[in-house]
Amino acid sequence: MPRGPGLFLRAPVAPAAALAAALLSSLARCSLLESGDPVASALSPYFGTKTRYEDVNPGLLPNPEAPWRDPELLEGTCTPVQLVAVIRHGTRYPTAKQIRKLRQLHELLQARGPWGGRASATSGRDVGAVLADRPLWYADWMDGQLVEKGRQDMRQLALRLASLFPTLFCRENFGRLRLVTSSKHRCVDSGVAFLQGLWQHYNPGLTPPDVADMECGPPRINDKLMRFFDNCKKFLTEVERNATALYHVEAFKTGPEMQDILKKVAATLQVPINDLNADLIQVAFFTCSFDLAIKGIKSPWCDVFDIDDAKVLEYLNDLKQYWKRGYGYTINSRSSCILFEDIFQHLDKAVEQKQRSQPISSPVILQFGHAETLLPLLSLMGYFKDREPLTAYNYKEQMHRKFRSGHIVPYASNLIFLLYHCENAKTRKEEFQVQMLLNEKVLPFAHSQETVSLYEDLKNHYKGVLQSCHAIDECKLLKVFYALHVDIQAIINCKSLEFQGALNQSGNIRKYLELRIL
Repeated sequence: MPRGPGLFLRAPVAPAAALAAALLSSLARCSLLESGDPVASALSPYFGTKTRYEDVNPGLLPNPEAPWRDPELLEGTCTPVQLVAVIRHGTRYPTAKQIRKLRQLHELLQARGPWGGRASATSGRDVGAVLADRPLWYADWMDGQLVEKGRQDMRQLALRLASLFPTLFCRENFGRLRLVTSSKHRCVDSGVAFLQGLWQHYNPGLTPPDVADMECGPPRINDKLMRFFDNCKKFLTEVERNATALYHVEAFKTGPEMQDILKKVAATLQVPINDLNADLIQVAFFTCSFDLAIKGIKSPWCDVFDIDDAKVLEYLNDLKQYWKRGYGYTINSRSSCILFEDIFQHLDKAVEQKQRSQPISSPVILQFGHAETLLPLLSLMGYFKDREPLTAYNYKEQMHRKFRSGHIVPYASNLIFLLYHCENAKTRKEEFQVQMLLNEKVLPFAHSQETVSLYEDLKNHYKGVLQSCHAIDECKLLKVFYALHVDIQAIINCKSLEFQGALNQSGNIRKYLELRIL
């Protein structure tokens, strides 16, 4: 649709039921696999939160530094005046916990007895022997740190955003950049790499100085903002430290889909099935993804699995994200209130300064966090919510689910709030408008299905959240608790999703639960 001086809002992109299609279209306008990437594994679309950014944006493969302008971005008389971005760190090493599990599996393969030595009936070779002989290059010191590919992710993102929004990332604004980060090294290093990318944008061919010597200074650590989940007592008690909160994850591990994979992998690797479990299977799958993301190679670990296996393992990962970071429990999203409020405070301040004809004090705010930062925030805003919850028992029904973490929060994923000032607005209300981008693609608004919203309308839509969602109140635990020994069979008929962790549990298992008085 053409945009003239008097036209600011686009017409709805589809009838009411089309929001889901618009969301999926905005995330995957091209196939996740593209022949232009010779190393891409057929399993790449199913790596969940271990997904490469270029697998979500395959258009970046030919030239990852070249900006791609979404045709839905506003132009003409509407000028961007502020950008607020929440950015996940770039590609990282496995955590020490994941490396220990991989070492355990590797030792199991090396210790194979009479099981070993036979070629696989399907691949024609002994995959277990290949993996046993392959050096294990991951070490405990790596423990989730940013890899060089992750620094490259950030530098290239900086170059693309600076080219896409030149008035915001102009040289004169460099000293007014505001960077906030989680205390985790991978996030701090991501912020540093982003600044280095910007510096190279201003000074091509020159080596960037230390960030401490840059005008804007290094990123400031703020875990209350970027790791809000670690500072929310209610979340820590009811989800993080609650043995039953991830019931559906554990139930799926022992369900028929995972048991089928367990048997197939045991046969492929020629190890006793009793020596394997779902966690070791998952770490083998993730090693395929780490080798691809970090080294750019198609690992022999990928040969252990086929696409059907990958879909099941993706669902296992999504179950964890859903119940621990998404819609599984209300506190998951409500714990992100502090970040949600902070974003709108920045936007409010920019609107106020512009109305007073003052310069915008912070035209660009960059906040570096985790997948665990972005997923609760997107859930709070109502994105990627399926009609039915993800459970251990509806894998087949959820094959076309919206909540696919790898499509939403791959490495280097980013959620951008873009505030515009429209000079020729007919009314004061139309003067300030906003767009959202997820992974550099315009994200339709949940409340209107449009790609642009009046800022006032957006605030009105989230008025209830902004007025009621305060981190201190949301995360507070009441002093009075009931300490109950609960027979899970006694609550088997409870319909509340908050009790899903106890539903469908077989046997007379007793759990010690602390139930907060509602």
